[in-house]
Amino acid sequence: MRNLFRWLVRNPFTLMGVIVVLLWTVGAITAHWIAPYDPLAQNVSNRLQAPNAEHIWGTDQLGRDIYSRVLYGGRISLPAGLIAVFFATVIGSLIGATAGYAGGLWDELLMRLTEIFMAFPTIILAMAISAALGPSIVNAMIALVVVSWPSYARIMRGLVISEKVHEYVVASHAMGASHLRILLRAILPNCLSSIIVVATLDFGNAILLFAGLSFLGLGPEPASPEWGRMVSTGIDFFDQWWMSIFPGLAMFTVVMAFNFIGDGIRDLADPHTAKR
Repeated sequence: MRNLFRWLVRNPFTLMGVIVVLLWTVGAITAHWIAPYDPLAQNVSNRLQAPNAEHIWGTDQLGRDIYSRVLYGGRISLPAGLIAVFFATVIGSLIGATAGYAGGLWDELLMRLTEIFMAFPTIILAMAISAALGPSIVNAMIALVVVSWPSYARIMRGLVISEKVHEYVVASHAMGASHLRILLRAILPNCLSSIIVVATLDFGNAILLFAGLSFLGLGPEPASPEWGRMVSTGIDFFDQWWMSIFPGLAMFTVVMAFNFIGDGIRDLADPHTAKR
């Protein structure tokens, strides 16, 4: 822990990213206690109020407190991005590892399947899947997984191909280890660091894509305090800048924080920069 703390001190941007992510995580978890208002409670008499002492981030067109809704929105956006990236990483890594290790026909079939998904623009494919399944949080996450796993498959395939020619893999074959054991116990652990870096950097992209689907009406229901949905609502009330600026800043800070963390993990995994 001391070494980790020293490394964070030497990397202020990574430390800043960790602090921001922790603050938003704690805020989302404790929103029930620290949010001053119910995020769904309507009070039309207080509608469209600018930030003031009673509502520090203002209110929306139905009199709902923006600050409370942004805090509760973290309970939707953060888990949605995490779950989507986790399943995309697992599915893509397994497909890419199988293609890279098996080679031949399996490699051709799996990589052609991967390229079919990569041929479509990400947001267009996600919109099509969400529209076909119907607007909901679960369907939006399914769309994120479908459009995200191909990049992990391509990366993992290249890593496995470069690893399987090393001496320790040949030695494992000579000792009679099965192909499955060699792949899972010998090769994959040496590829995880690169995948973790990509997943960390992709977490911010997943939050943005999820917010984009919500912005287009393909995510949670309209009353949900989701950041993308709140920004979409604020577009209709352009003069009331606080309705869109605060959920937009929430997305901005989270995405930047995970980019900083991903850059730090990449530098830590690189032996050339880790020595600095």
